[in-house]
Amino acid sequence: MKISILLRNFKVLLAVMILVGSLSAQEKVPSKKYISISLSPFSDSRGHWYGIRDAGNIVNPVPNQPKYQESDIIHIADNILLYQRNNGGWPKNYDMQAILTSAQVDSLQKTKDMVHTTFDNSTTYTHVEYLAQVYSQTSIEKYKDACLKGIRFMLKAQYPNGGWPQYYPLEKNNYSSHITFNDGAYMGVMLTLKKIIDNDPMFSFVAKKERKEVNTAYNKGLECILKCQIVSKGRLTAWCQQYDEFNLKPAWARAYEMPSISNGESVEIVLFLMSLDHPDKRIIESVQSAVKWFSDSKIYNTRVKTIPAPPEKTPYKINTIDRIVVIDSTAPPIWTRFYEIETERPLFSDRNSKLLYSIAEVSRERRSGYGWYTYAPKEALEKYPEWQKKWAADKNVLAK
Repeated sequence: MKISILLRNFKVLLAVMILVGSLSAQEKVPSKKYISISLSPFSDSRGHWYGIRDAGNIVNPVPNQPKYQESDIIHIADNILLYQRNNGGWPKNYDMQAILTSAQVDSLQKTKDMVHTTFDNSTTYTHVEYLAQVYSQTSIEKYKDACLKGIRFMLKAQYPNGGWPQYYPLEKNNYSSHITFNDGAYMGVMLTLKKIIDNDPMFSFVAKKERKEVNTAYNKGLECILKCQIVSKGRLTAWCQQYDEFNLKPAWARAYEMPSISNGESVEIVLFLMSLDHPDKRIIESVQSAVKWFSDSKIYNTRVKTIPAPPEKTPYKINTIDRIVVIDSTAPPIWTRFYEIETERPLFSDRNSKLLYSIAEVSRERRSGYGWYTYAPKEALEKYPEWQKKWAADKNVLAK
């Protein structure tokens, strides 16, 4: 009897010693540390989630919503998987860094079969790239699988003419089916595809068959870009925010986004074309024409000022500012976002879609809530001399 008790006590003691030893060993081995991945590509969507009320959101932020550290890439990647729909795409305007409540998680899990998926506001292609980077560090298969699913979604969404809509699957009776350069949609997809065909290490896991499909989609996308460049007054200029998906003509999007030469969106296209090695004749002509347009469309002696204003309640937020244009001889060149095709006059509008020719005519809500002016072409003009010397040494379109 005593021997039995001693034996039992010895087994208990041995188990305790093993457990203590195991815990001690765990304390000595640090948990896996991963390299932080920038979350700046999600800033547009994050800003919308916190800053704009949207009744269509699946989940909304709670007060003082906690966030993961940028280095906590596993939890952030798991968030991205949670938001991914079964069709491979993602909805827009959420914060991938947010530590979600159980109720928020439950709501998102119920939306997996929804197909309101988009490239708008830097969505889907940013998620694909983040997952690729996480898989590169962790080798966890679920992140690779979700990434490949997102790539297949991007390929499936492409039109036969090479363009991409804002939303896919296509939504009827609204502008989201148009080919969309606005908010980085089209070029975001193109830049991601280019990383794959350029053998970026983050996409080393993409198989040969899929790389071939990506290459085909990329080439079709490039061809569509060149076909969409606007001719005004008999010469190539720049691009519109969005195009009819059938005839590739500039098209209306939101009520205040009219068919026009759109300088802000065009800069991203030009910088992309400038980045291509050994550009062919068409690409060189495209860049030269757009750069000349940027130079010709400069506006001088003009500055846009943001000023305080009495609170104004709008359907989206409480507005406490206004924007005015002032004459300032010291101001650097500036551009309007839109120029009228053929007349090439600076162009504005409002929620009633009326064409206007000064920002003062726009309602305060749209005047202060939309970017009507831009400095973006400055970057293309600054990068042009180096590009021109390398690829078009015999012709400088900015030479006086």
